[in-house]
Amino acid sequence: MDVLSALLICVHLCTAVQASVEQHSLTVSVPHRIYECPEGANVTLTCTQSGSKAHPEDRLWRTWLFTSRTQEHCHKGVHPRGVSSTNHSLGVEYGVSEQLYLVTLQNVKHRDQGRYCCMFLDIQNKHKIEQVAHNYIYLTVMPVTKTHNGSLTCSEMAHNSSDDSVAEGLAIAACIAFILCLPLILMLIYRQRQTAVRSRRAHELVRMDSEAQGHENPVFLGDSPQPKTRTVSQIMRQSSETGRHLLSDPGTPFSPCILGDAFFPAQEPIPESPNLLHE
Repeated sequence: MDVLSALLICVHLCTAVQASVEQHSLTVSVPHRIYECPEGANVTLTCTQSGSKAHPEDRLWRTWLFTSRTQEHCHKGVHPRGVSSTNHSLGVEYGVSEQLYLVTLQNVKHRDQGRYCCMFLDIQNKHKIEQVAHNYIYLTVMPVTKTHNGSLTCSEMAHNSSDDSVAEGLAIAACIAFILCLPLILMLIYRQRQTAVRSRRAHELVRMDSEAQGHENPVFLGDSPQPKTRTVSQIMRQSSETGRHLLSDPGTPFSPCILGDAFFPAQEPIPESPNLLHE
């Protein structure tokens, strides 16, 4: 019953925390996860902001990061073509439109292929980061010979952003539930161990008390154990089973003197039958 109540409390707490987090959470989604472009084409990578800042007076800082290794995370300070602002000579242009944050690359080359990360930071006046949100896009650059009819257009693969939001929500809820329920789980484990220790001590006390009174097994004899009586034959049988013969071992207090023929008297030899000799 205690465990069920604890689980219900954890569920309610997780729901309340998740609802409060969703009200001010800053997230970034991408309408397209993968872009495939021929060399020489122009491409515009787009990410979408959702949610709000933690405080109205906070400052929202945006940036695009780049890494040529698609399996790695984007590195801090490494921007597309090495610039973090619009540079027409390098063919890079950044733009902001309502909730959209864009970066346009002109005349893409194979060196532009890689992973592009869109990052948003919610910063307070004292340079304290309140929220961090990011997402990523893959850009693949193909040789011109593989394009259709020599057209320099990029193809985009649609991406359902709800999948990421559901997965992130489940992960956050699981982490919060574990953190909130950890003290309760530890308390239940501690109580269970204390109960086991007390039970073990009680059995030990009963055993010690019964041994002091001469009882063999106080657990199975009930509340008022009675001493177990044994017959002489049982004692001798037990002694023979253990390899000790009480009446045959020399030197025991109850062994008679074995000198002479007192205990095992000698008998006269029995003459053989004459009939048996002639047969």
